Amino acid sequence: MSAVLDPSSATSQLAALRAEVLKVVHGQDEAVDHLLATFLAGGHALLEGVPGMGKTLMVLALARACGGRFSRIQFTPDLMPSDVTGHAMLDPETRRFRVRKGPVFANLLLADEINRAPAKTQASLLEVMQEQQVTIEGEAHLLPPPFLCLATQNPIEQEGTYPLPEAQLDRFLLKICMDYPSAEAEQRVVQAVTLGRVAQGLDVEAVRQVIDPAGAVSLQAAAAAVTVDDRVIEYAVRLVRATRQRPGIAVGAGTRGAISLVRAGRALALMEGRDFLTPDDIKGIVLPALRHRIVLAPELEIEGQGADEVLEAVVESVEAPRR
Repeated sequence: MSAVLDPSSATSQLAALRAEVLKVVHGQDEAVDHLLATFLAGGHALLEGVPGMGKTLMVLALARACGGRFSRIQFTPDLMPSDVTGHAMLDPETRRFRVRKGPVFANLLLADEINRAPAKTQASLLEVMQEQQVTIEGEAHLLPPPFLCLATQNPIEQEGTYPLPEAQLDRFLLKICMDYPSAEAEQRVVQAVTLGRVAQGLDVEAVRQVIDPAGAVSLQAAAAAVTVDDRVIEYAVRLVRATRQRPGIAVGAGTRGAISLVRAGRALALMEGRDFLTPDDIKGIVLPALRHRIVLAPELEIEGQGADEVLEAVVESVEAPRR
């Protein structure tokens, strides 16, 4: 079992990790922070944004900085579940079946444009995301720790996409939305991609490895060791329960939503150099932790309101504990 790092050492390593990713990802600081929170909490993240926002580049940069085995699956309408998890095949020499492991057997898995594949293929990730194992021909195969699945998707309104089922959305710790960068950040992106280069590419050569898989497990243990007061847990639960009573929300967040608030909140606390969780940590992670766990009533969608606006109103309505 990996030793638990002290908060100062963990925060220092996280700062170095963040700095490496930001070398190539410009104007998406909040998204990078939320990605690192997912990584620390041992969860999985759904990255959403229009094409060209740097979703794939951000994941590639994190993979390079963390070391370990990286794998990428480009989801397409003709992708089969066995293309993701692997399958049993007949060895012509031994005349026996052997397991050919799929690309999910990695430390960091990038499921690119996951909503371009049909539901059956999307569902092939459910077991691996929840239990970190894959069952092939009745035999369970464990994945090496740490395991992090990062799935990108384009907005659902775009042609040729399949919405993820609610049961699978709930498996993602956070849904990270990437918006257009500022003018200054966009200029830096254009300069980085075009100056002195012939073709466009995802260049992560500038990113150096700062930790290895064992170090990643130690960082996750440090996040899990962050102290959580009972009043903060109660606050997280009250926020989630408020989504079930809020007018305009047809389906509120489940218990996994409150668990995600605490897990991701602990990660934010550690990133800020603290070994205790505060209500502000919970507030800071409400949108990415709950935006994919609620279903808005049709009338709100007609009015053009989004999940983030409704969740911000929920946060305002629920009193936070005081020291």
